[in-house]
Amino acid sequence: VPGSEAEMQNAPDYGEDSYKGSGRLEGKKAVITGGDSGIGRAVALAFAREGADVAISYLDEEEEDAQETRRVVEESGRKCLLIPGDISAETQCQKIVEKTIDEFGQIDILVNNAAFQMSHEGIQDLPSEEIEHTFRTNIFAMFYLCKAALKEMKEGGAIINTTSIQAYQPSKNLLAYAATKGAIANFTKALNEETIEKGIRVNAVAPGPVWTPLIVSTFPEEKIETFGQDSPMKRPAQPAELAPAYVFLASDEASYVSGEILAVTGGKPTA
Repeated sequence: VPGSEAEMQNAPDYGEDSYKGSGRLEGKKAVITGGDSGIGRAVALAFAREGADVAISYLDEEEEDAQETRRVVEESGRKCLLIPGDISAETQCQKIVEKTIDEFGQIDILVNNAAFQMSHEGIQDLPSEEIEHTFRTNIFAMFYLCKAALKEMKEGGAIINTTSIQAYQPSKNLLAYAATKGAIANFTKALNEETIEKGIRVNAVAPGPVWTPLIVSTFPEEKIETFGQDSPMKRPAQPAELAPAYVFLASDEASYVSGEILAVTGGKPTA
């Protein structure tokens, strides 16, 4: 932990050969946490091909993956600002916003996507410090980033949070992670009550099983081999299959969509 997409034998499809943009985010400036790999990289690529410049945050040890994201964003004709650091610290979240404003002059879209998880047999095996770290990374950081970004965002802006099927169908081996994802769903709806008055929409995406470095770095080998096979589609999603949901929620096509959670679960029910 953290996993490396560059080291995965079965590399995820993040849309490099398939995603085609149509100018839906032309001129926009976006911040994407966890943008180095997985869903974050797929979203960064899609945003760039839709016309947005992107700033991505990631941990220092994920530099190789982050450079790959920058490559595909820049090859799409857009700027990519790399901001390494740990978002569990409020000062780092403030730094992300400050650096983005310095580089791009504005923030139109904030994608709170970064997350930490570890798999454990039960609550007795869950270290207290790991519980705190999971909450600091997955939900505290959203408070910190939204507080900082909303000072800069204008009417027409969009915040998109990544929750999970785990918010609705939690697994006992992902107790801390699942609890944060439930909190994110609640946070999304509550924050929307405030920001909608300012013309800023807050929504979330709830992925089902997705093939990312987070999976191979945190699950036991036997679970990795069957990952996603319990979904109605009998497979995990590829990150490229999640990106269009984020594009939709960031674009003017979703101008009347706010306070919602868009499930992309391969048929798994969220209610």
